[in-house]
Amino acid sequence: MPESLAARQARARKILRILERAYPAAKIALTFTTPLELLVATILAAQCTDERVNIVTRPLFRKYRKAAEYAGTDLAILEGEIRSTGFYRAKARALVGMARALVEKHGGEVPRTREELVALPGVGLKTANVVLGNAFGQQAIAVDTHVFRVAQRLGLARSANPDQIHDQLVLVLPRAKWTQTTHLLTTHGRRTCAARRPACRVCPVRALCPWPGNPGAGRR
Repeated sequence: MPESLAARQARARKILRILERAYPAAKIALTFTTPLELLVATILAAQCTDERVNIVTRPLFRKYRKAAEYAGTDLAILEGEIRSTGFYRAKARALVGMARALVEKHGGEVPRTREELVALPGVGLKTANVVLGNAFGQQAIAVDTHVFRVAQRLGLARSANPDQIHDQLVLVLPRAKWTQTTHLLTTHGRRTCAARRPACRVCPVRALCPWPGNPGAGRR
């Protein structure tokens, strides 16, 4: 029998309580001090590790402190500065386009609404929610590669589309914990529920996980 929404919500709450105990220090891994810095870092983090992004943004944030500085930079120079994050040409265009939009439409400031954020060049739902949840303190679920994988293995959502995973998780997870849940699922994906070799035998939520590859599946 398929799991009802109410049952899935109850199981999700149990999973979160366990993950909170397992990863009490779970938080965003990107280094930033302003909303603009986080927006830039999140754009650079696409198809790149947070560790690499933090290395690249250290000198970048010293050089570019305002949206206008990104908007007015030479594209070739910026490409060279972010080259090691991968897809550097597309990312450089996105950063300059995003910055110009901030200057032209928002007085150089990062907007605080999801609708305004996703209207910026290079900014999708995940990036917008990272900024809302971590720079502005709003409750938001950011579906990165780890959340995408872990949510499906735990049976909390199911889709090949990250935005649809987001919409399903919104219905399942308690709103007051959306941002922290992102950190918990991401941390769990990095430390335990890896893509290729998940450590199911030591997983703290193994008993609540229905993933077929889990040796303890079906033993709830």
